[in-house]
Amino acid sequence: MRVPRSRHVAAALFATVAMLAGCGQSAPRGDGAVPPGQLVSSKAPAPTRTQVSSTQVPSTAAPSTEVTTDETRPAPSESEPTVENPLPARSDLPSTDSAERRFVEAGRLTGDMTPKSVVASGQGLVVAQNMIYTHTVSAFSSDGLLLSTIDDAIVPSEFGHPEWTEQVEGGPVEAAFTPDGSELWVSNYSMYGPGFDSPGDDVCSPESGIDPSFVYRIDTSALQIKEVVKVGAVPKYLEVTPDAAHVLVTNWCTWDLSIIGTGSGADGAAAEVARVPMGRYPRGIAISADSSTAYVAVMGSSDIAVVDIPAAVDGAGEDAVTWFRGIGRSPRHLNLSPDGRFLFATLNKDGEVAKISTDTGSVVGTVQTGQQPRSAALSADGTALFVVNYESDTVSRIRTSDLEVLETVPVDHHPIGITYDALTERIWVASYGGALTVFDDGSQG
Repeated sequence: MRVPRSRHVAAALFATVAMLAGCGQSAPRGDGAVPPGQLVSSKAPAPTRTQVSSTQVPSTAAPSTEVTTDETRPAPSESEPTVENPLPARSDLPSTDSAERRFVEAGRLTGDMTPKSVVASGQGLVVAQNMIYTHTVSAFSSDGLLLSTIDDAIVPSEFGHPEWTEQVEGGPVEAAFTPDGSELWVSNYSMYGPGFDSPGDDVCSPESGIDPSFVYRIDTSALQIKEVVKVGAVPKYLEVTPDAAHVLVTNWCTWDLSIIGTGSGADGAAAEVARVPMGRYPRGIAISADSSTAYVAVMGSSDIAVVDIPAAVDGAGEDAVTWFRGIGRSPRHLNLSPDGRFLFATLNKDGEVAKISTDTGSVVGTVQTGQQPRSAALSADGTALFVVNYESDTVSRIRTSDLEVLETVPVDHHPIGITYDALTERIWVASYGGALTVFDDGSQG
């Protein structure tokens, strides 16, 4: 049974929806987290928005030559407004390809959240993961109504982990839905509380002695945590196989990949069934439609790992891995084309997006979108790729056939996450300072 905390009860009651002319907020830089509790004052404007002050935290982590780490973090909103308006309903969705459409401003959601990522189920639910700064997952309907604020506090022993008998907190990073939308899996950057004495950092190695962490299995009908699975240190990205048999998790600080069998434990519970070495700072994952192959971006390199999932589950370890070498510096996020022929990789350090043939492992094209492209999302039809440019405070639409940048528009400061909701054909952008900007994938007009 999870133990709620009073400071989050009010948070579950609100989300404001404002039009895009609202104020931006400053936000942290980098891929991961920073230690809380060291507050400084800072101002950072978002493009085309009113400049506001916010409280931030400097990072104590040393910079990495491969990975951009956080330098600041936001403080959550002190206000507790009620819902004013949901996002406007969509009717008469365009019949044109997404590559022939444009961004149409739909709304902007703010509140007690610090979203690191945002993920849509395509079946009416959208979730934002609020990291160690708010310790929650914000669950919205696809029309922008806040349904629940899921607290990340658990007592691990109540979920089958007897080593930890007291309440601890997590730090939701990324999330992935099962194909039918009935379950949500969430990674936690680190665990905080009794029994966890060595929390995560962005600059680390398997020798750093950082504590293991957990991923949560959430029932989307109740929006409650129902299972907790131990994985490696600082789990970042995760993805569910299309057959829903496995969940793959990249462990940033143990430099490996956890494979969870969704029904492999006692009494049909989930359990980790394999751990596969990856190399420095694994992050993004894309999985083939037949659930046999996983592509993993290794951000501390220029390479992408190709994992034979059945072989890895059978215990092959590093022998289950082949490589696409020399893709570009610091590959972070991966998307696989609907036909499985191409991977699209954001290259954080090069400031580019690469298109890669899955047949040959060669780069067939690159394009610059902005400074530090981070996350990306494909349109439902696969004709457009949407990329958030972290240091440019923008989001770009790319035509996947030829990598032409069709448009780039401003969003709140430090956009870090993005998702495409196939149900409403909307693009949701998460900015680390506390905003979700929502665009219709609209007609050219």
